[in-house]
Amino acid sequence: MSTTNITRRAWLSRISQSATLLAMPTILPRVVFGQGDRPAPSKRISLAIIGLGSMGLRHVKGFIQEGDCQLVAVCDVDAERRKVAVDFINQTYGDTGCAQYNDFRELLARRDLDAVCIAVPDHWHAIIAMTAMHAGKAIYGEKPLALTVADGRRMSDCVRQTGCVWQTGSWQRSTWQFRFGAELVRNGRIGKLLRVEVGNPAGEAIAPQPAMPVPAGLDYELWLGPAPWAPYTEKRCHWNFRWILDYSGGQLTDNGAHDIDIAHWGMDCDYTGPRVVEGVGEFPVEGLWNVAVRHHVICTYANGVQLFIGDRMRYAGGVRWIGEKGWVHASRDKGLVTFPKQLLTEKLGPEETHLDKSLVNRQGHLRNFLDCIKTRAKTIAPIEVAHRTITVAHLGNIAMLLGRKIRWNPETEQIADDPTATRMLSRPYRGSWGTDLSV
Repeated sequence: MSTTNITRRAWLSRISQSATLLAMPTILPRVVFGQGDRPAPSKRISLAIIGLGSMGLRHVKGFIQEGDCQLVAVCDVDAERRKVAVDFINQTYGDTGCAQYNDFRELLARRDLDAVCIAVPDHWHAIIAMTAMHAGKAIYGEKPLALTVADGRRMSDCVRQTGCVWQTGSWQRSTWQFRFGAELVRNGRIGKLLRVEVGNPAGEAIAPQPAMPVPAGLDYELWLGPAPWAPYTEKRCHWNFRWILDYSGGQLTDNGAHDIDIAHWGMDCDYTGPRVVEGVGEFPVEGLWNVAVRHHVICTYANGVQLFIGDRMRYAGGVRWIGEKGWVHASRDKGLVTFPKQLLTEKLGPEETHLDKSLVNRQGHLRNFLDCIKTRAKTIAPIEVAHRTITVAHLGNIAMLLGRKIRWNPETEQIADDPTATRMLSRPYRGSWGTDLSV
């Protein structure tokens, strides 16, 4: 994943190009243009998108293809982003019905809203999601689930107590190679599992950046929200929030959230976690971006299996499960690769473990969410699973920052004999943000 420097003008050009791609009619169903059997408005799921960056615009593109879903509103603190999304939605539907909001609280006050898709920087996930849960909305929440372990626990508990239908944007669970790879491992096709590897990208550093005037149309104070105050500079916001610890956790939480999720799926660890986490990280000594640029994390589970996550693996991208009789490697670019090769043609028996599945593509992940809103069934990527996934990454960052092993109890979600590390499981919110939210 590249983190090359980009000016605001170039960034706006990029989302304009994205909007052009979104407008290409070849990917849209006939029902969007008034053809086919689209449900009556009263039978459509009314949905809003909160956060209109790279992922938010992709979700606009995805949800608008579903005939039983109506995009009724968008929300973003950047007026330029809102305009791109609203223009596309209204042009596609052939009307002017899509509303736009700067403040998510105003949007969530709408009683006619069934569901929201949240695709904002990580430091906003818990507050927006819990506000939406208390407002009775179904939620498609982007990964990584939360900025801290404590926030993730609160969010998962809130889903359980409110009955919210939740789908995490861990869309790899809705693709064939990751599901079948995990099934091969779970059903013993590589023998006893010994080791699991996740090949993650490295990060990048950047020089100190000057304070700049806040661009017109950007509500920077609301962008910061619960995070510590800091002066505006263009490489702090939007895409680059990923590289600053006040807002995210670098490649370990960003890309790692996808592949740790799949690693756990094959390990049958969806609802647990490691006992010991240790790691070595290289952090910038100066500059705006301060997450690890190099990272190597080792997690040891109760059964002795170790999960290795880092940018120095023999390959980049994907998950490799290694057992006594062979290995299985699932990734986006190479699909599914196994040793021995004949594992690819294995058939699972009716009594073996068959993992949940939706349609085998990213669009199927959105479809699964909409279907579960109607049926109240559990989605393919539940929030508790996402919480257990990202806890691994958070513990890895804590171990690297402190330079020592973390001894973790996944049942109590407590760190043993390390008060400093324990304090790092949560962070205070700035001002009064979040004080009116209870589980």
